[in-house]
Amino acid sequence: MSRNLCVLAARELAIGWRRGREAVPLASGITLSLRPGELAALVGPNGSGKSTLLRSLTGLQEPLSGAVELCGRHLAGLAVEERARLAATVLTDRFDSGWFTVFDIVAFGRYPFTDARNRLSPRDRAFVLDAIESVGLGTLADRRCGELSDGERQKALIARAVAQDCPLLVLDEPTAFLDAGARIEAFHLALRLARDQRKAVVVSTHDLDLALRYADSLWLLDREHRFESGAPEDLALGGAVGRAFDGPGLRFDPATSSFRAEEDSPRVFVSIEGEKAAAAWAERVALRLGFGIAGGSEDGPHAADGPAAVIRAEAGPCGPGWRLRVASGERSFESLEGLAAALRELF
Repeated sequence: MSRNLCVLAARELAIGWRRGREAVPLASGITLSLRPGELAALVGPNGSGKSTLLRSLTGLQEPLSGAVELCGRHLAGLAVEERARLAATVLTDRFDSGWFTVFDIVAFGRYPFTDARNRLSPRDRAFVLDAIESVGLGTLADRRCGELSDGERQKALIARAVAQDCPLLVLDEPTAFLDAGARIEAFHLALRLARDQRKAVVVSTHDLDLALRYADSLWLLDREHRFESGAPEDLALGGAVGRAFDGPGLRFDPATSSFRAEEDSPRVFVSIEGEKAAAAWAERVALRLGFGIAGGSEDGPHAADGPAAVIRAEAGPCGPGWRLRVASGERSFESLEGLAAALRELF
């Protein structure tokens, strides 16, 4: 498939429900596109319309107006079997796998291509085994799904979609029910499928931090059901992320890609320098304690006379260390716990 061909495109899409002859709109004016090898993350607060948008983009729900195209073909004109050859979807529904093995689950992805008796050909079996390998479950092909961890079970469902061999892969909340490590691994897997297999991948997620870190484009629905798309960095710096997620007493800080309580606006600023990793963790400590970082996005009138303290991070043969310099002198610390205690004591 050509790199320039849009796998998924929508123009002036309006989504919502129909109650008899009455249309109940949820969001409108949605225009987006996704090409081979790209990863898009769909984010937004609860109730903003993410699931409705995904269902409308994949033919599971009819849009109110506008057009959706899969590989240049109008979605509305595609039969179910044709859609199954163009788009594979992994939904959030819990899957009762019973006594099925990983191979059995992944083999379901080949049913759009099998004969009337749903028999797997040697080619189908090769697709299934390749899909299992691609998600890192090669040694677990014969393991019953009931014996898998949540992360492994999620990988098996993604492998089922990969075995479907579609140009578009849609993952609805693939990190739900997973621990921190497995959530990162799920995003790595989605990115690898996009890059290595040239799939267009859409991930709907509540993990805003991972979406900002890994996605090529961010599809953003806010509480008012307004849609914006663009590079994650542009939407963060331009204020779109803040407009979507900021709430009473809480706001998104584009400098740290994190949320801060408004009452935690810093009165004291510190400057942090030195070895990169140790300095980054010292900055996390300072932010957690309510300090501002001199030179950061909030470096304003409070820091006009210079920082109240300077933290110097150093890497040594026995591990990192930190020096805290204030007007009254300088102290050294071998742990961030000690540094945090001193900051609390001094300020």
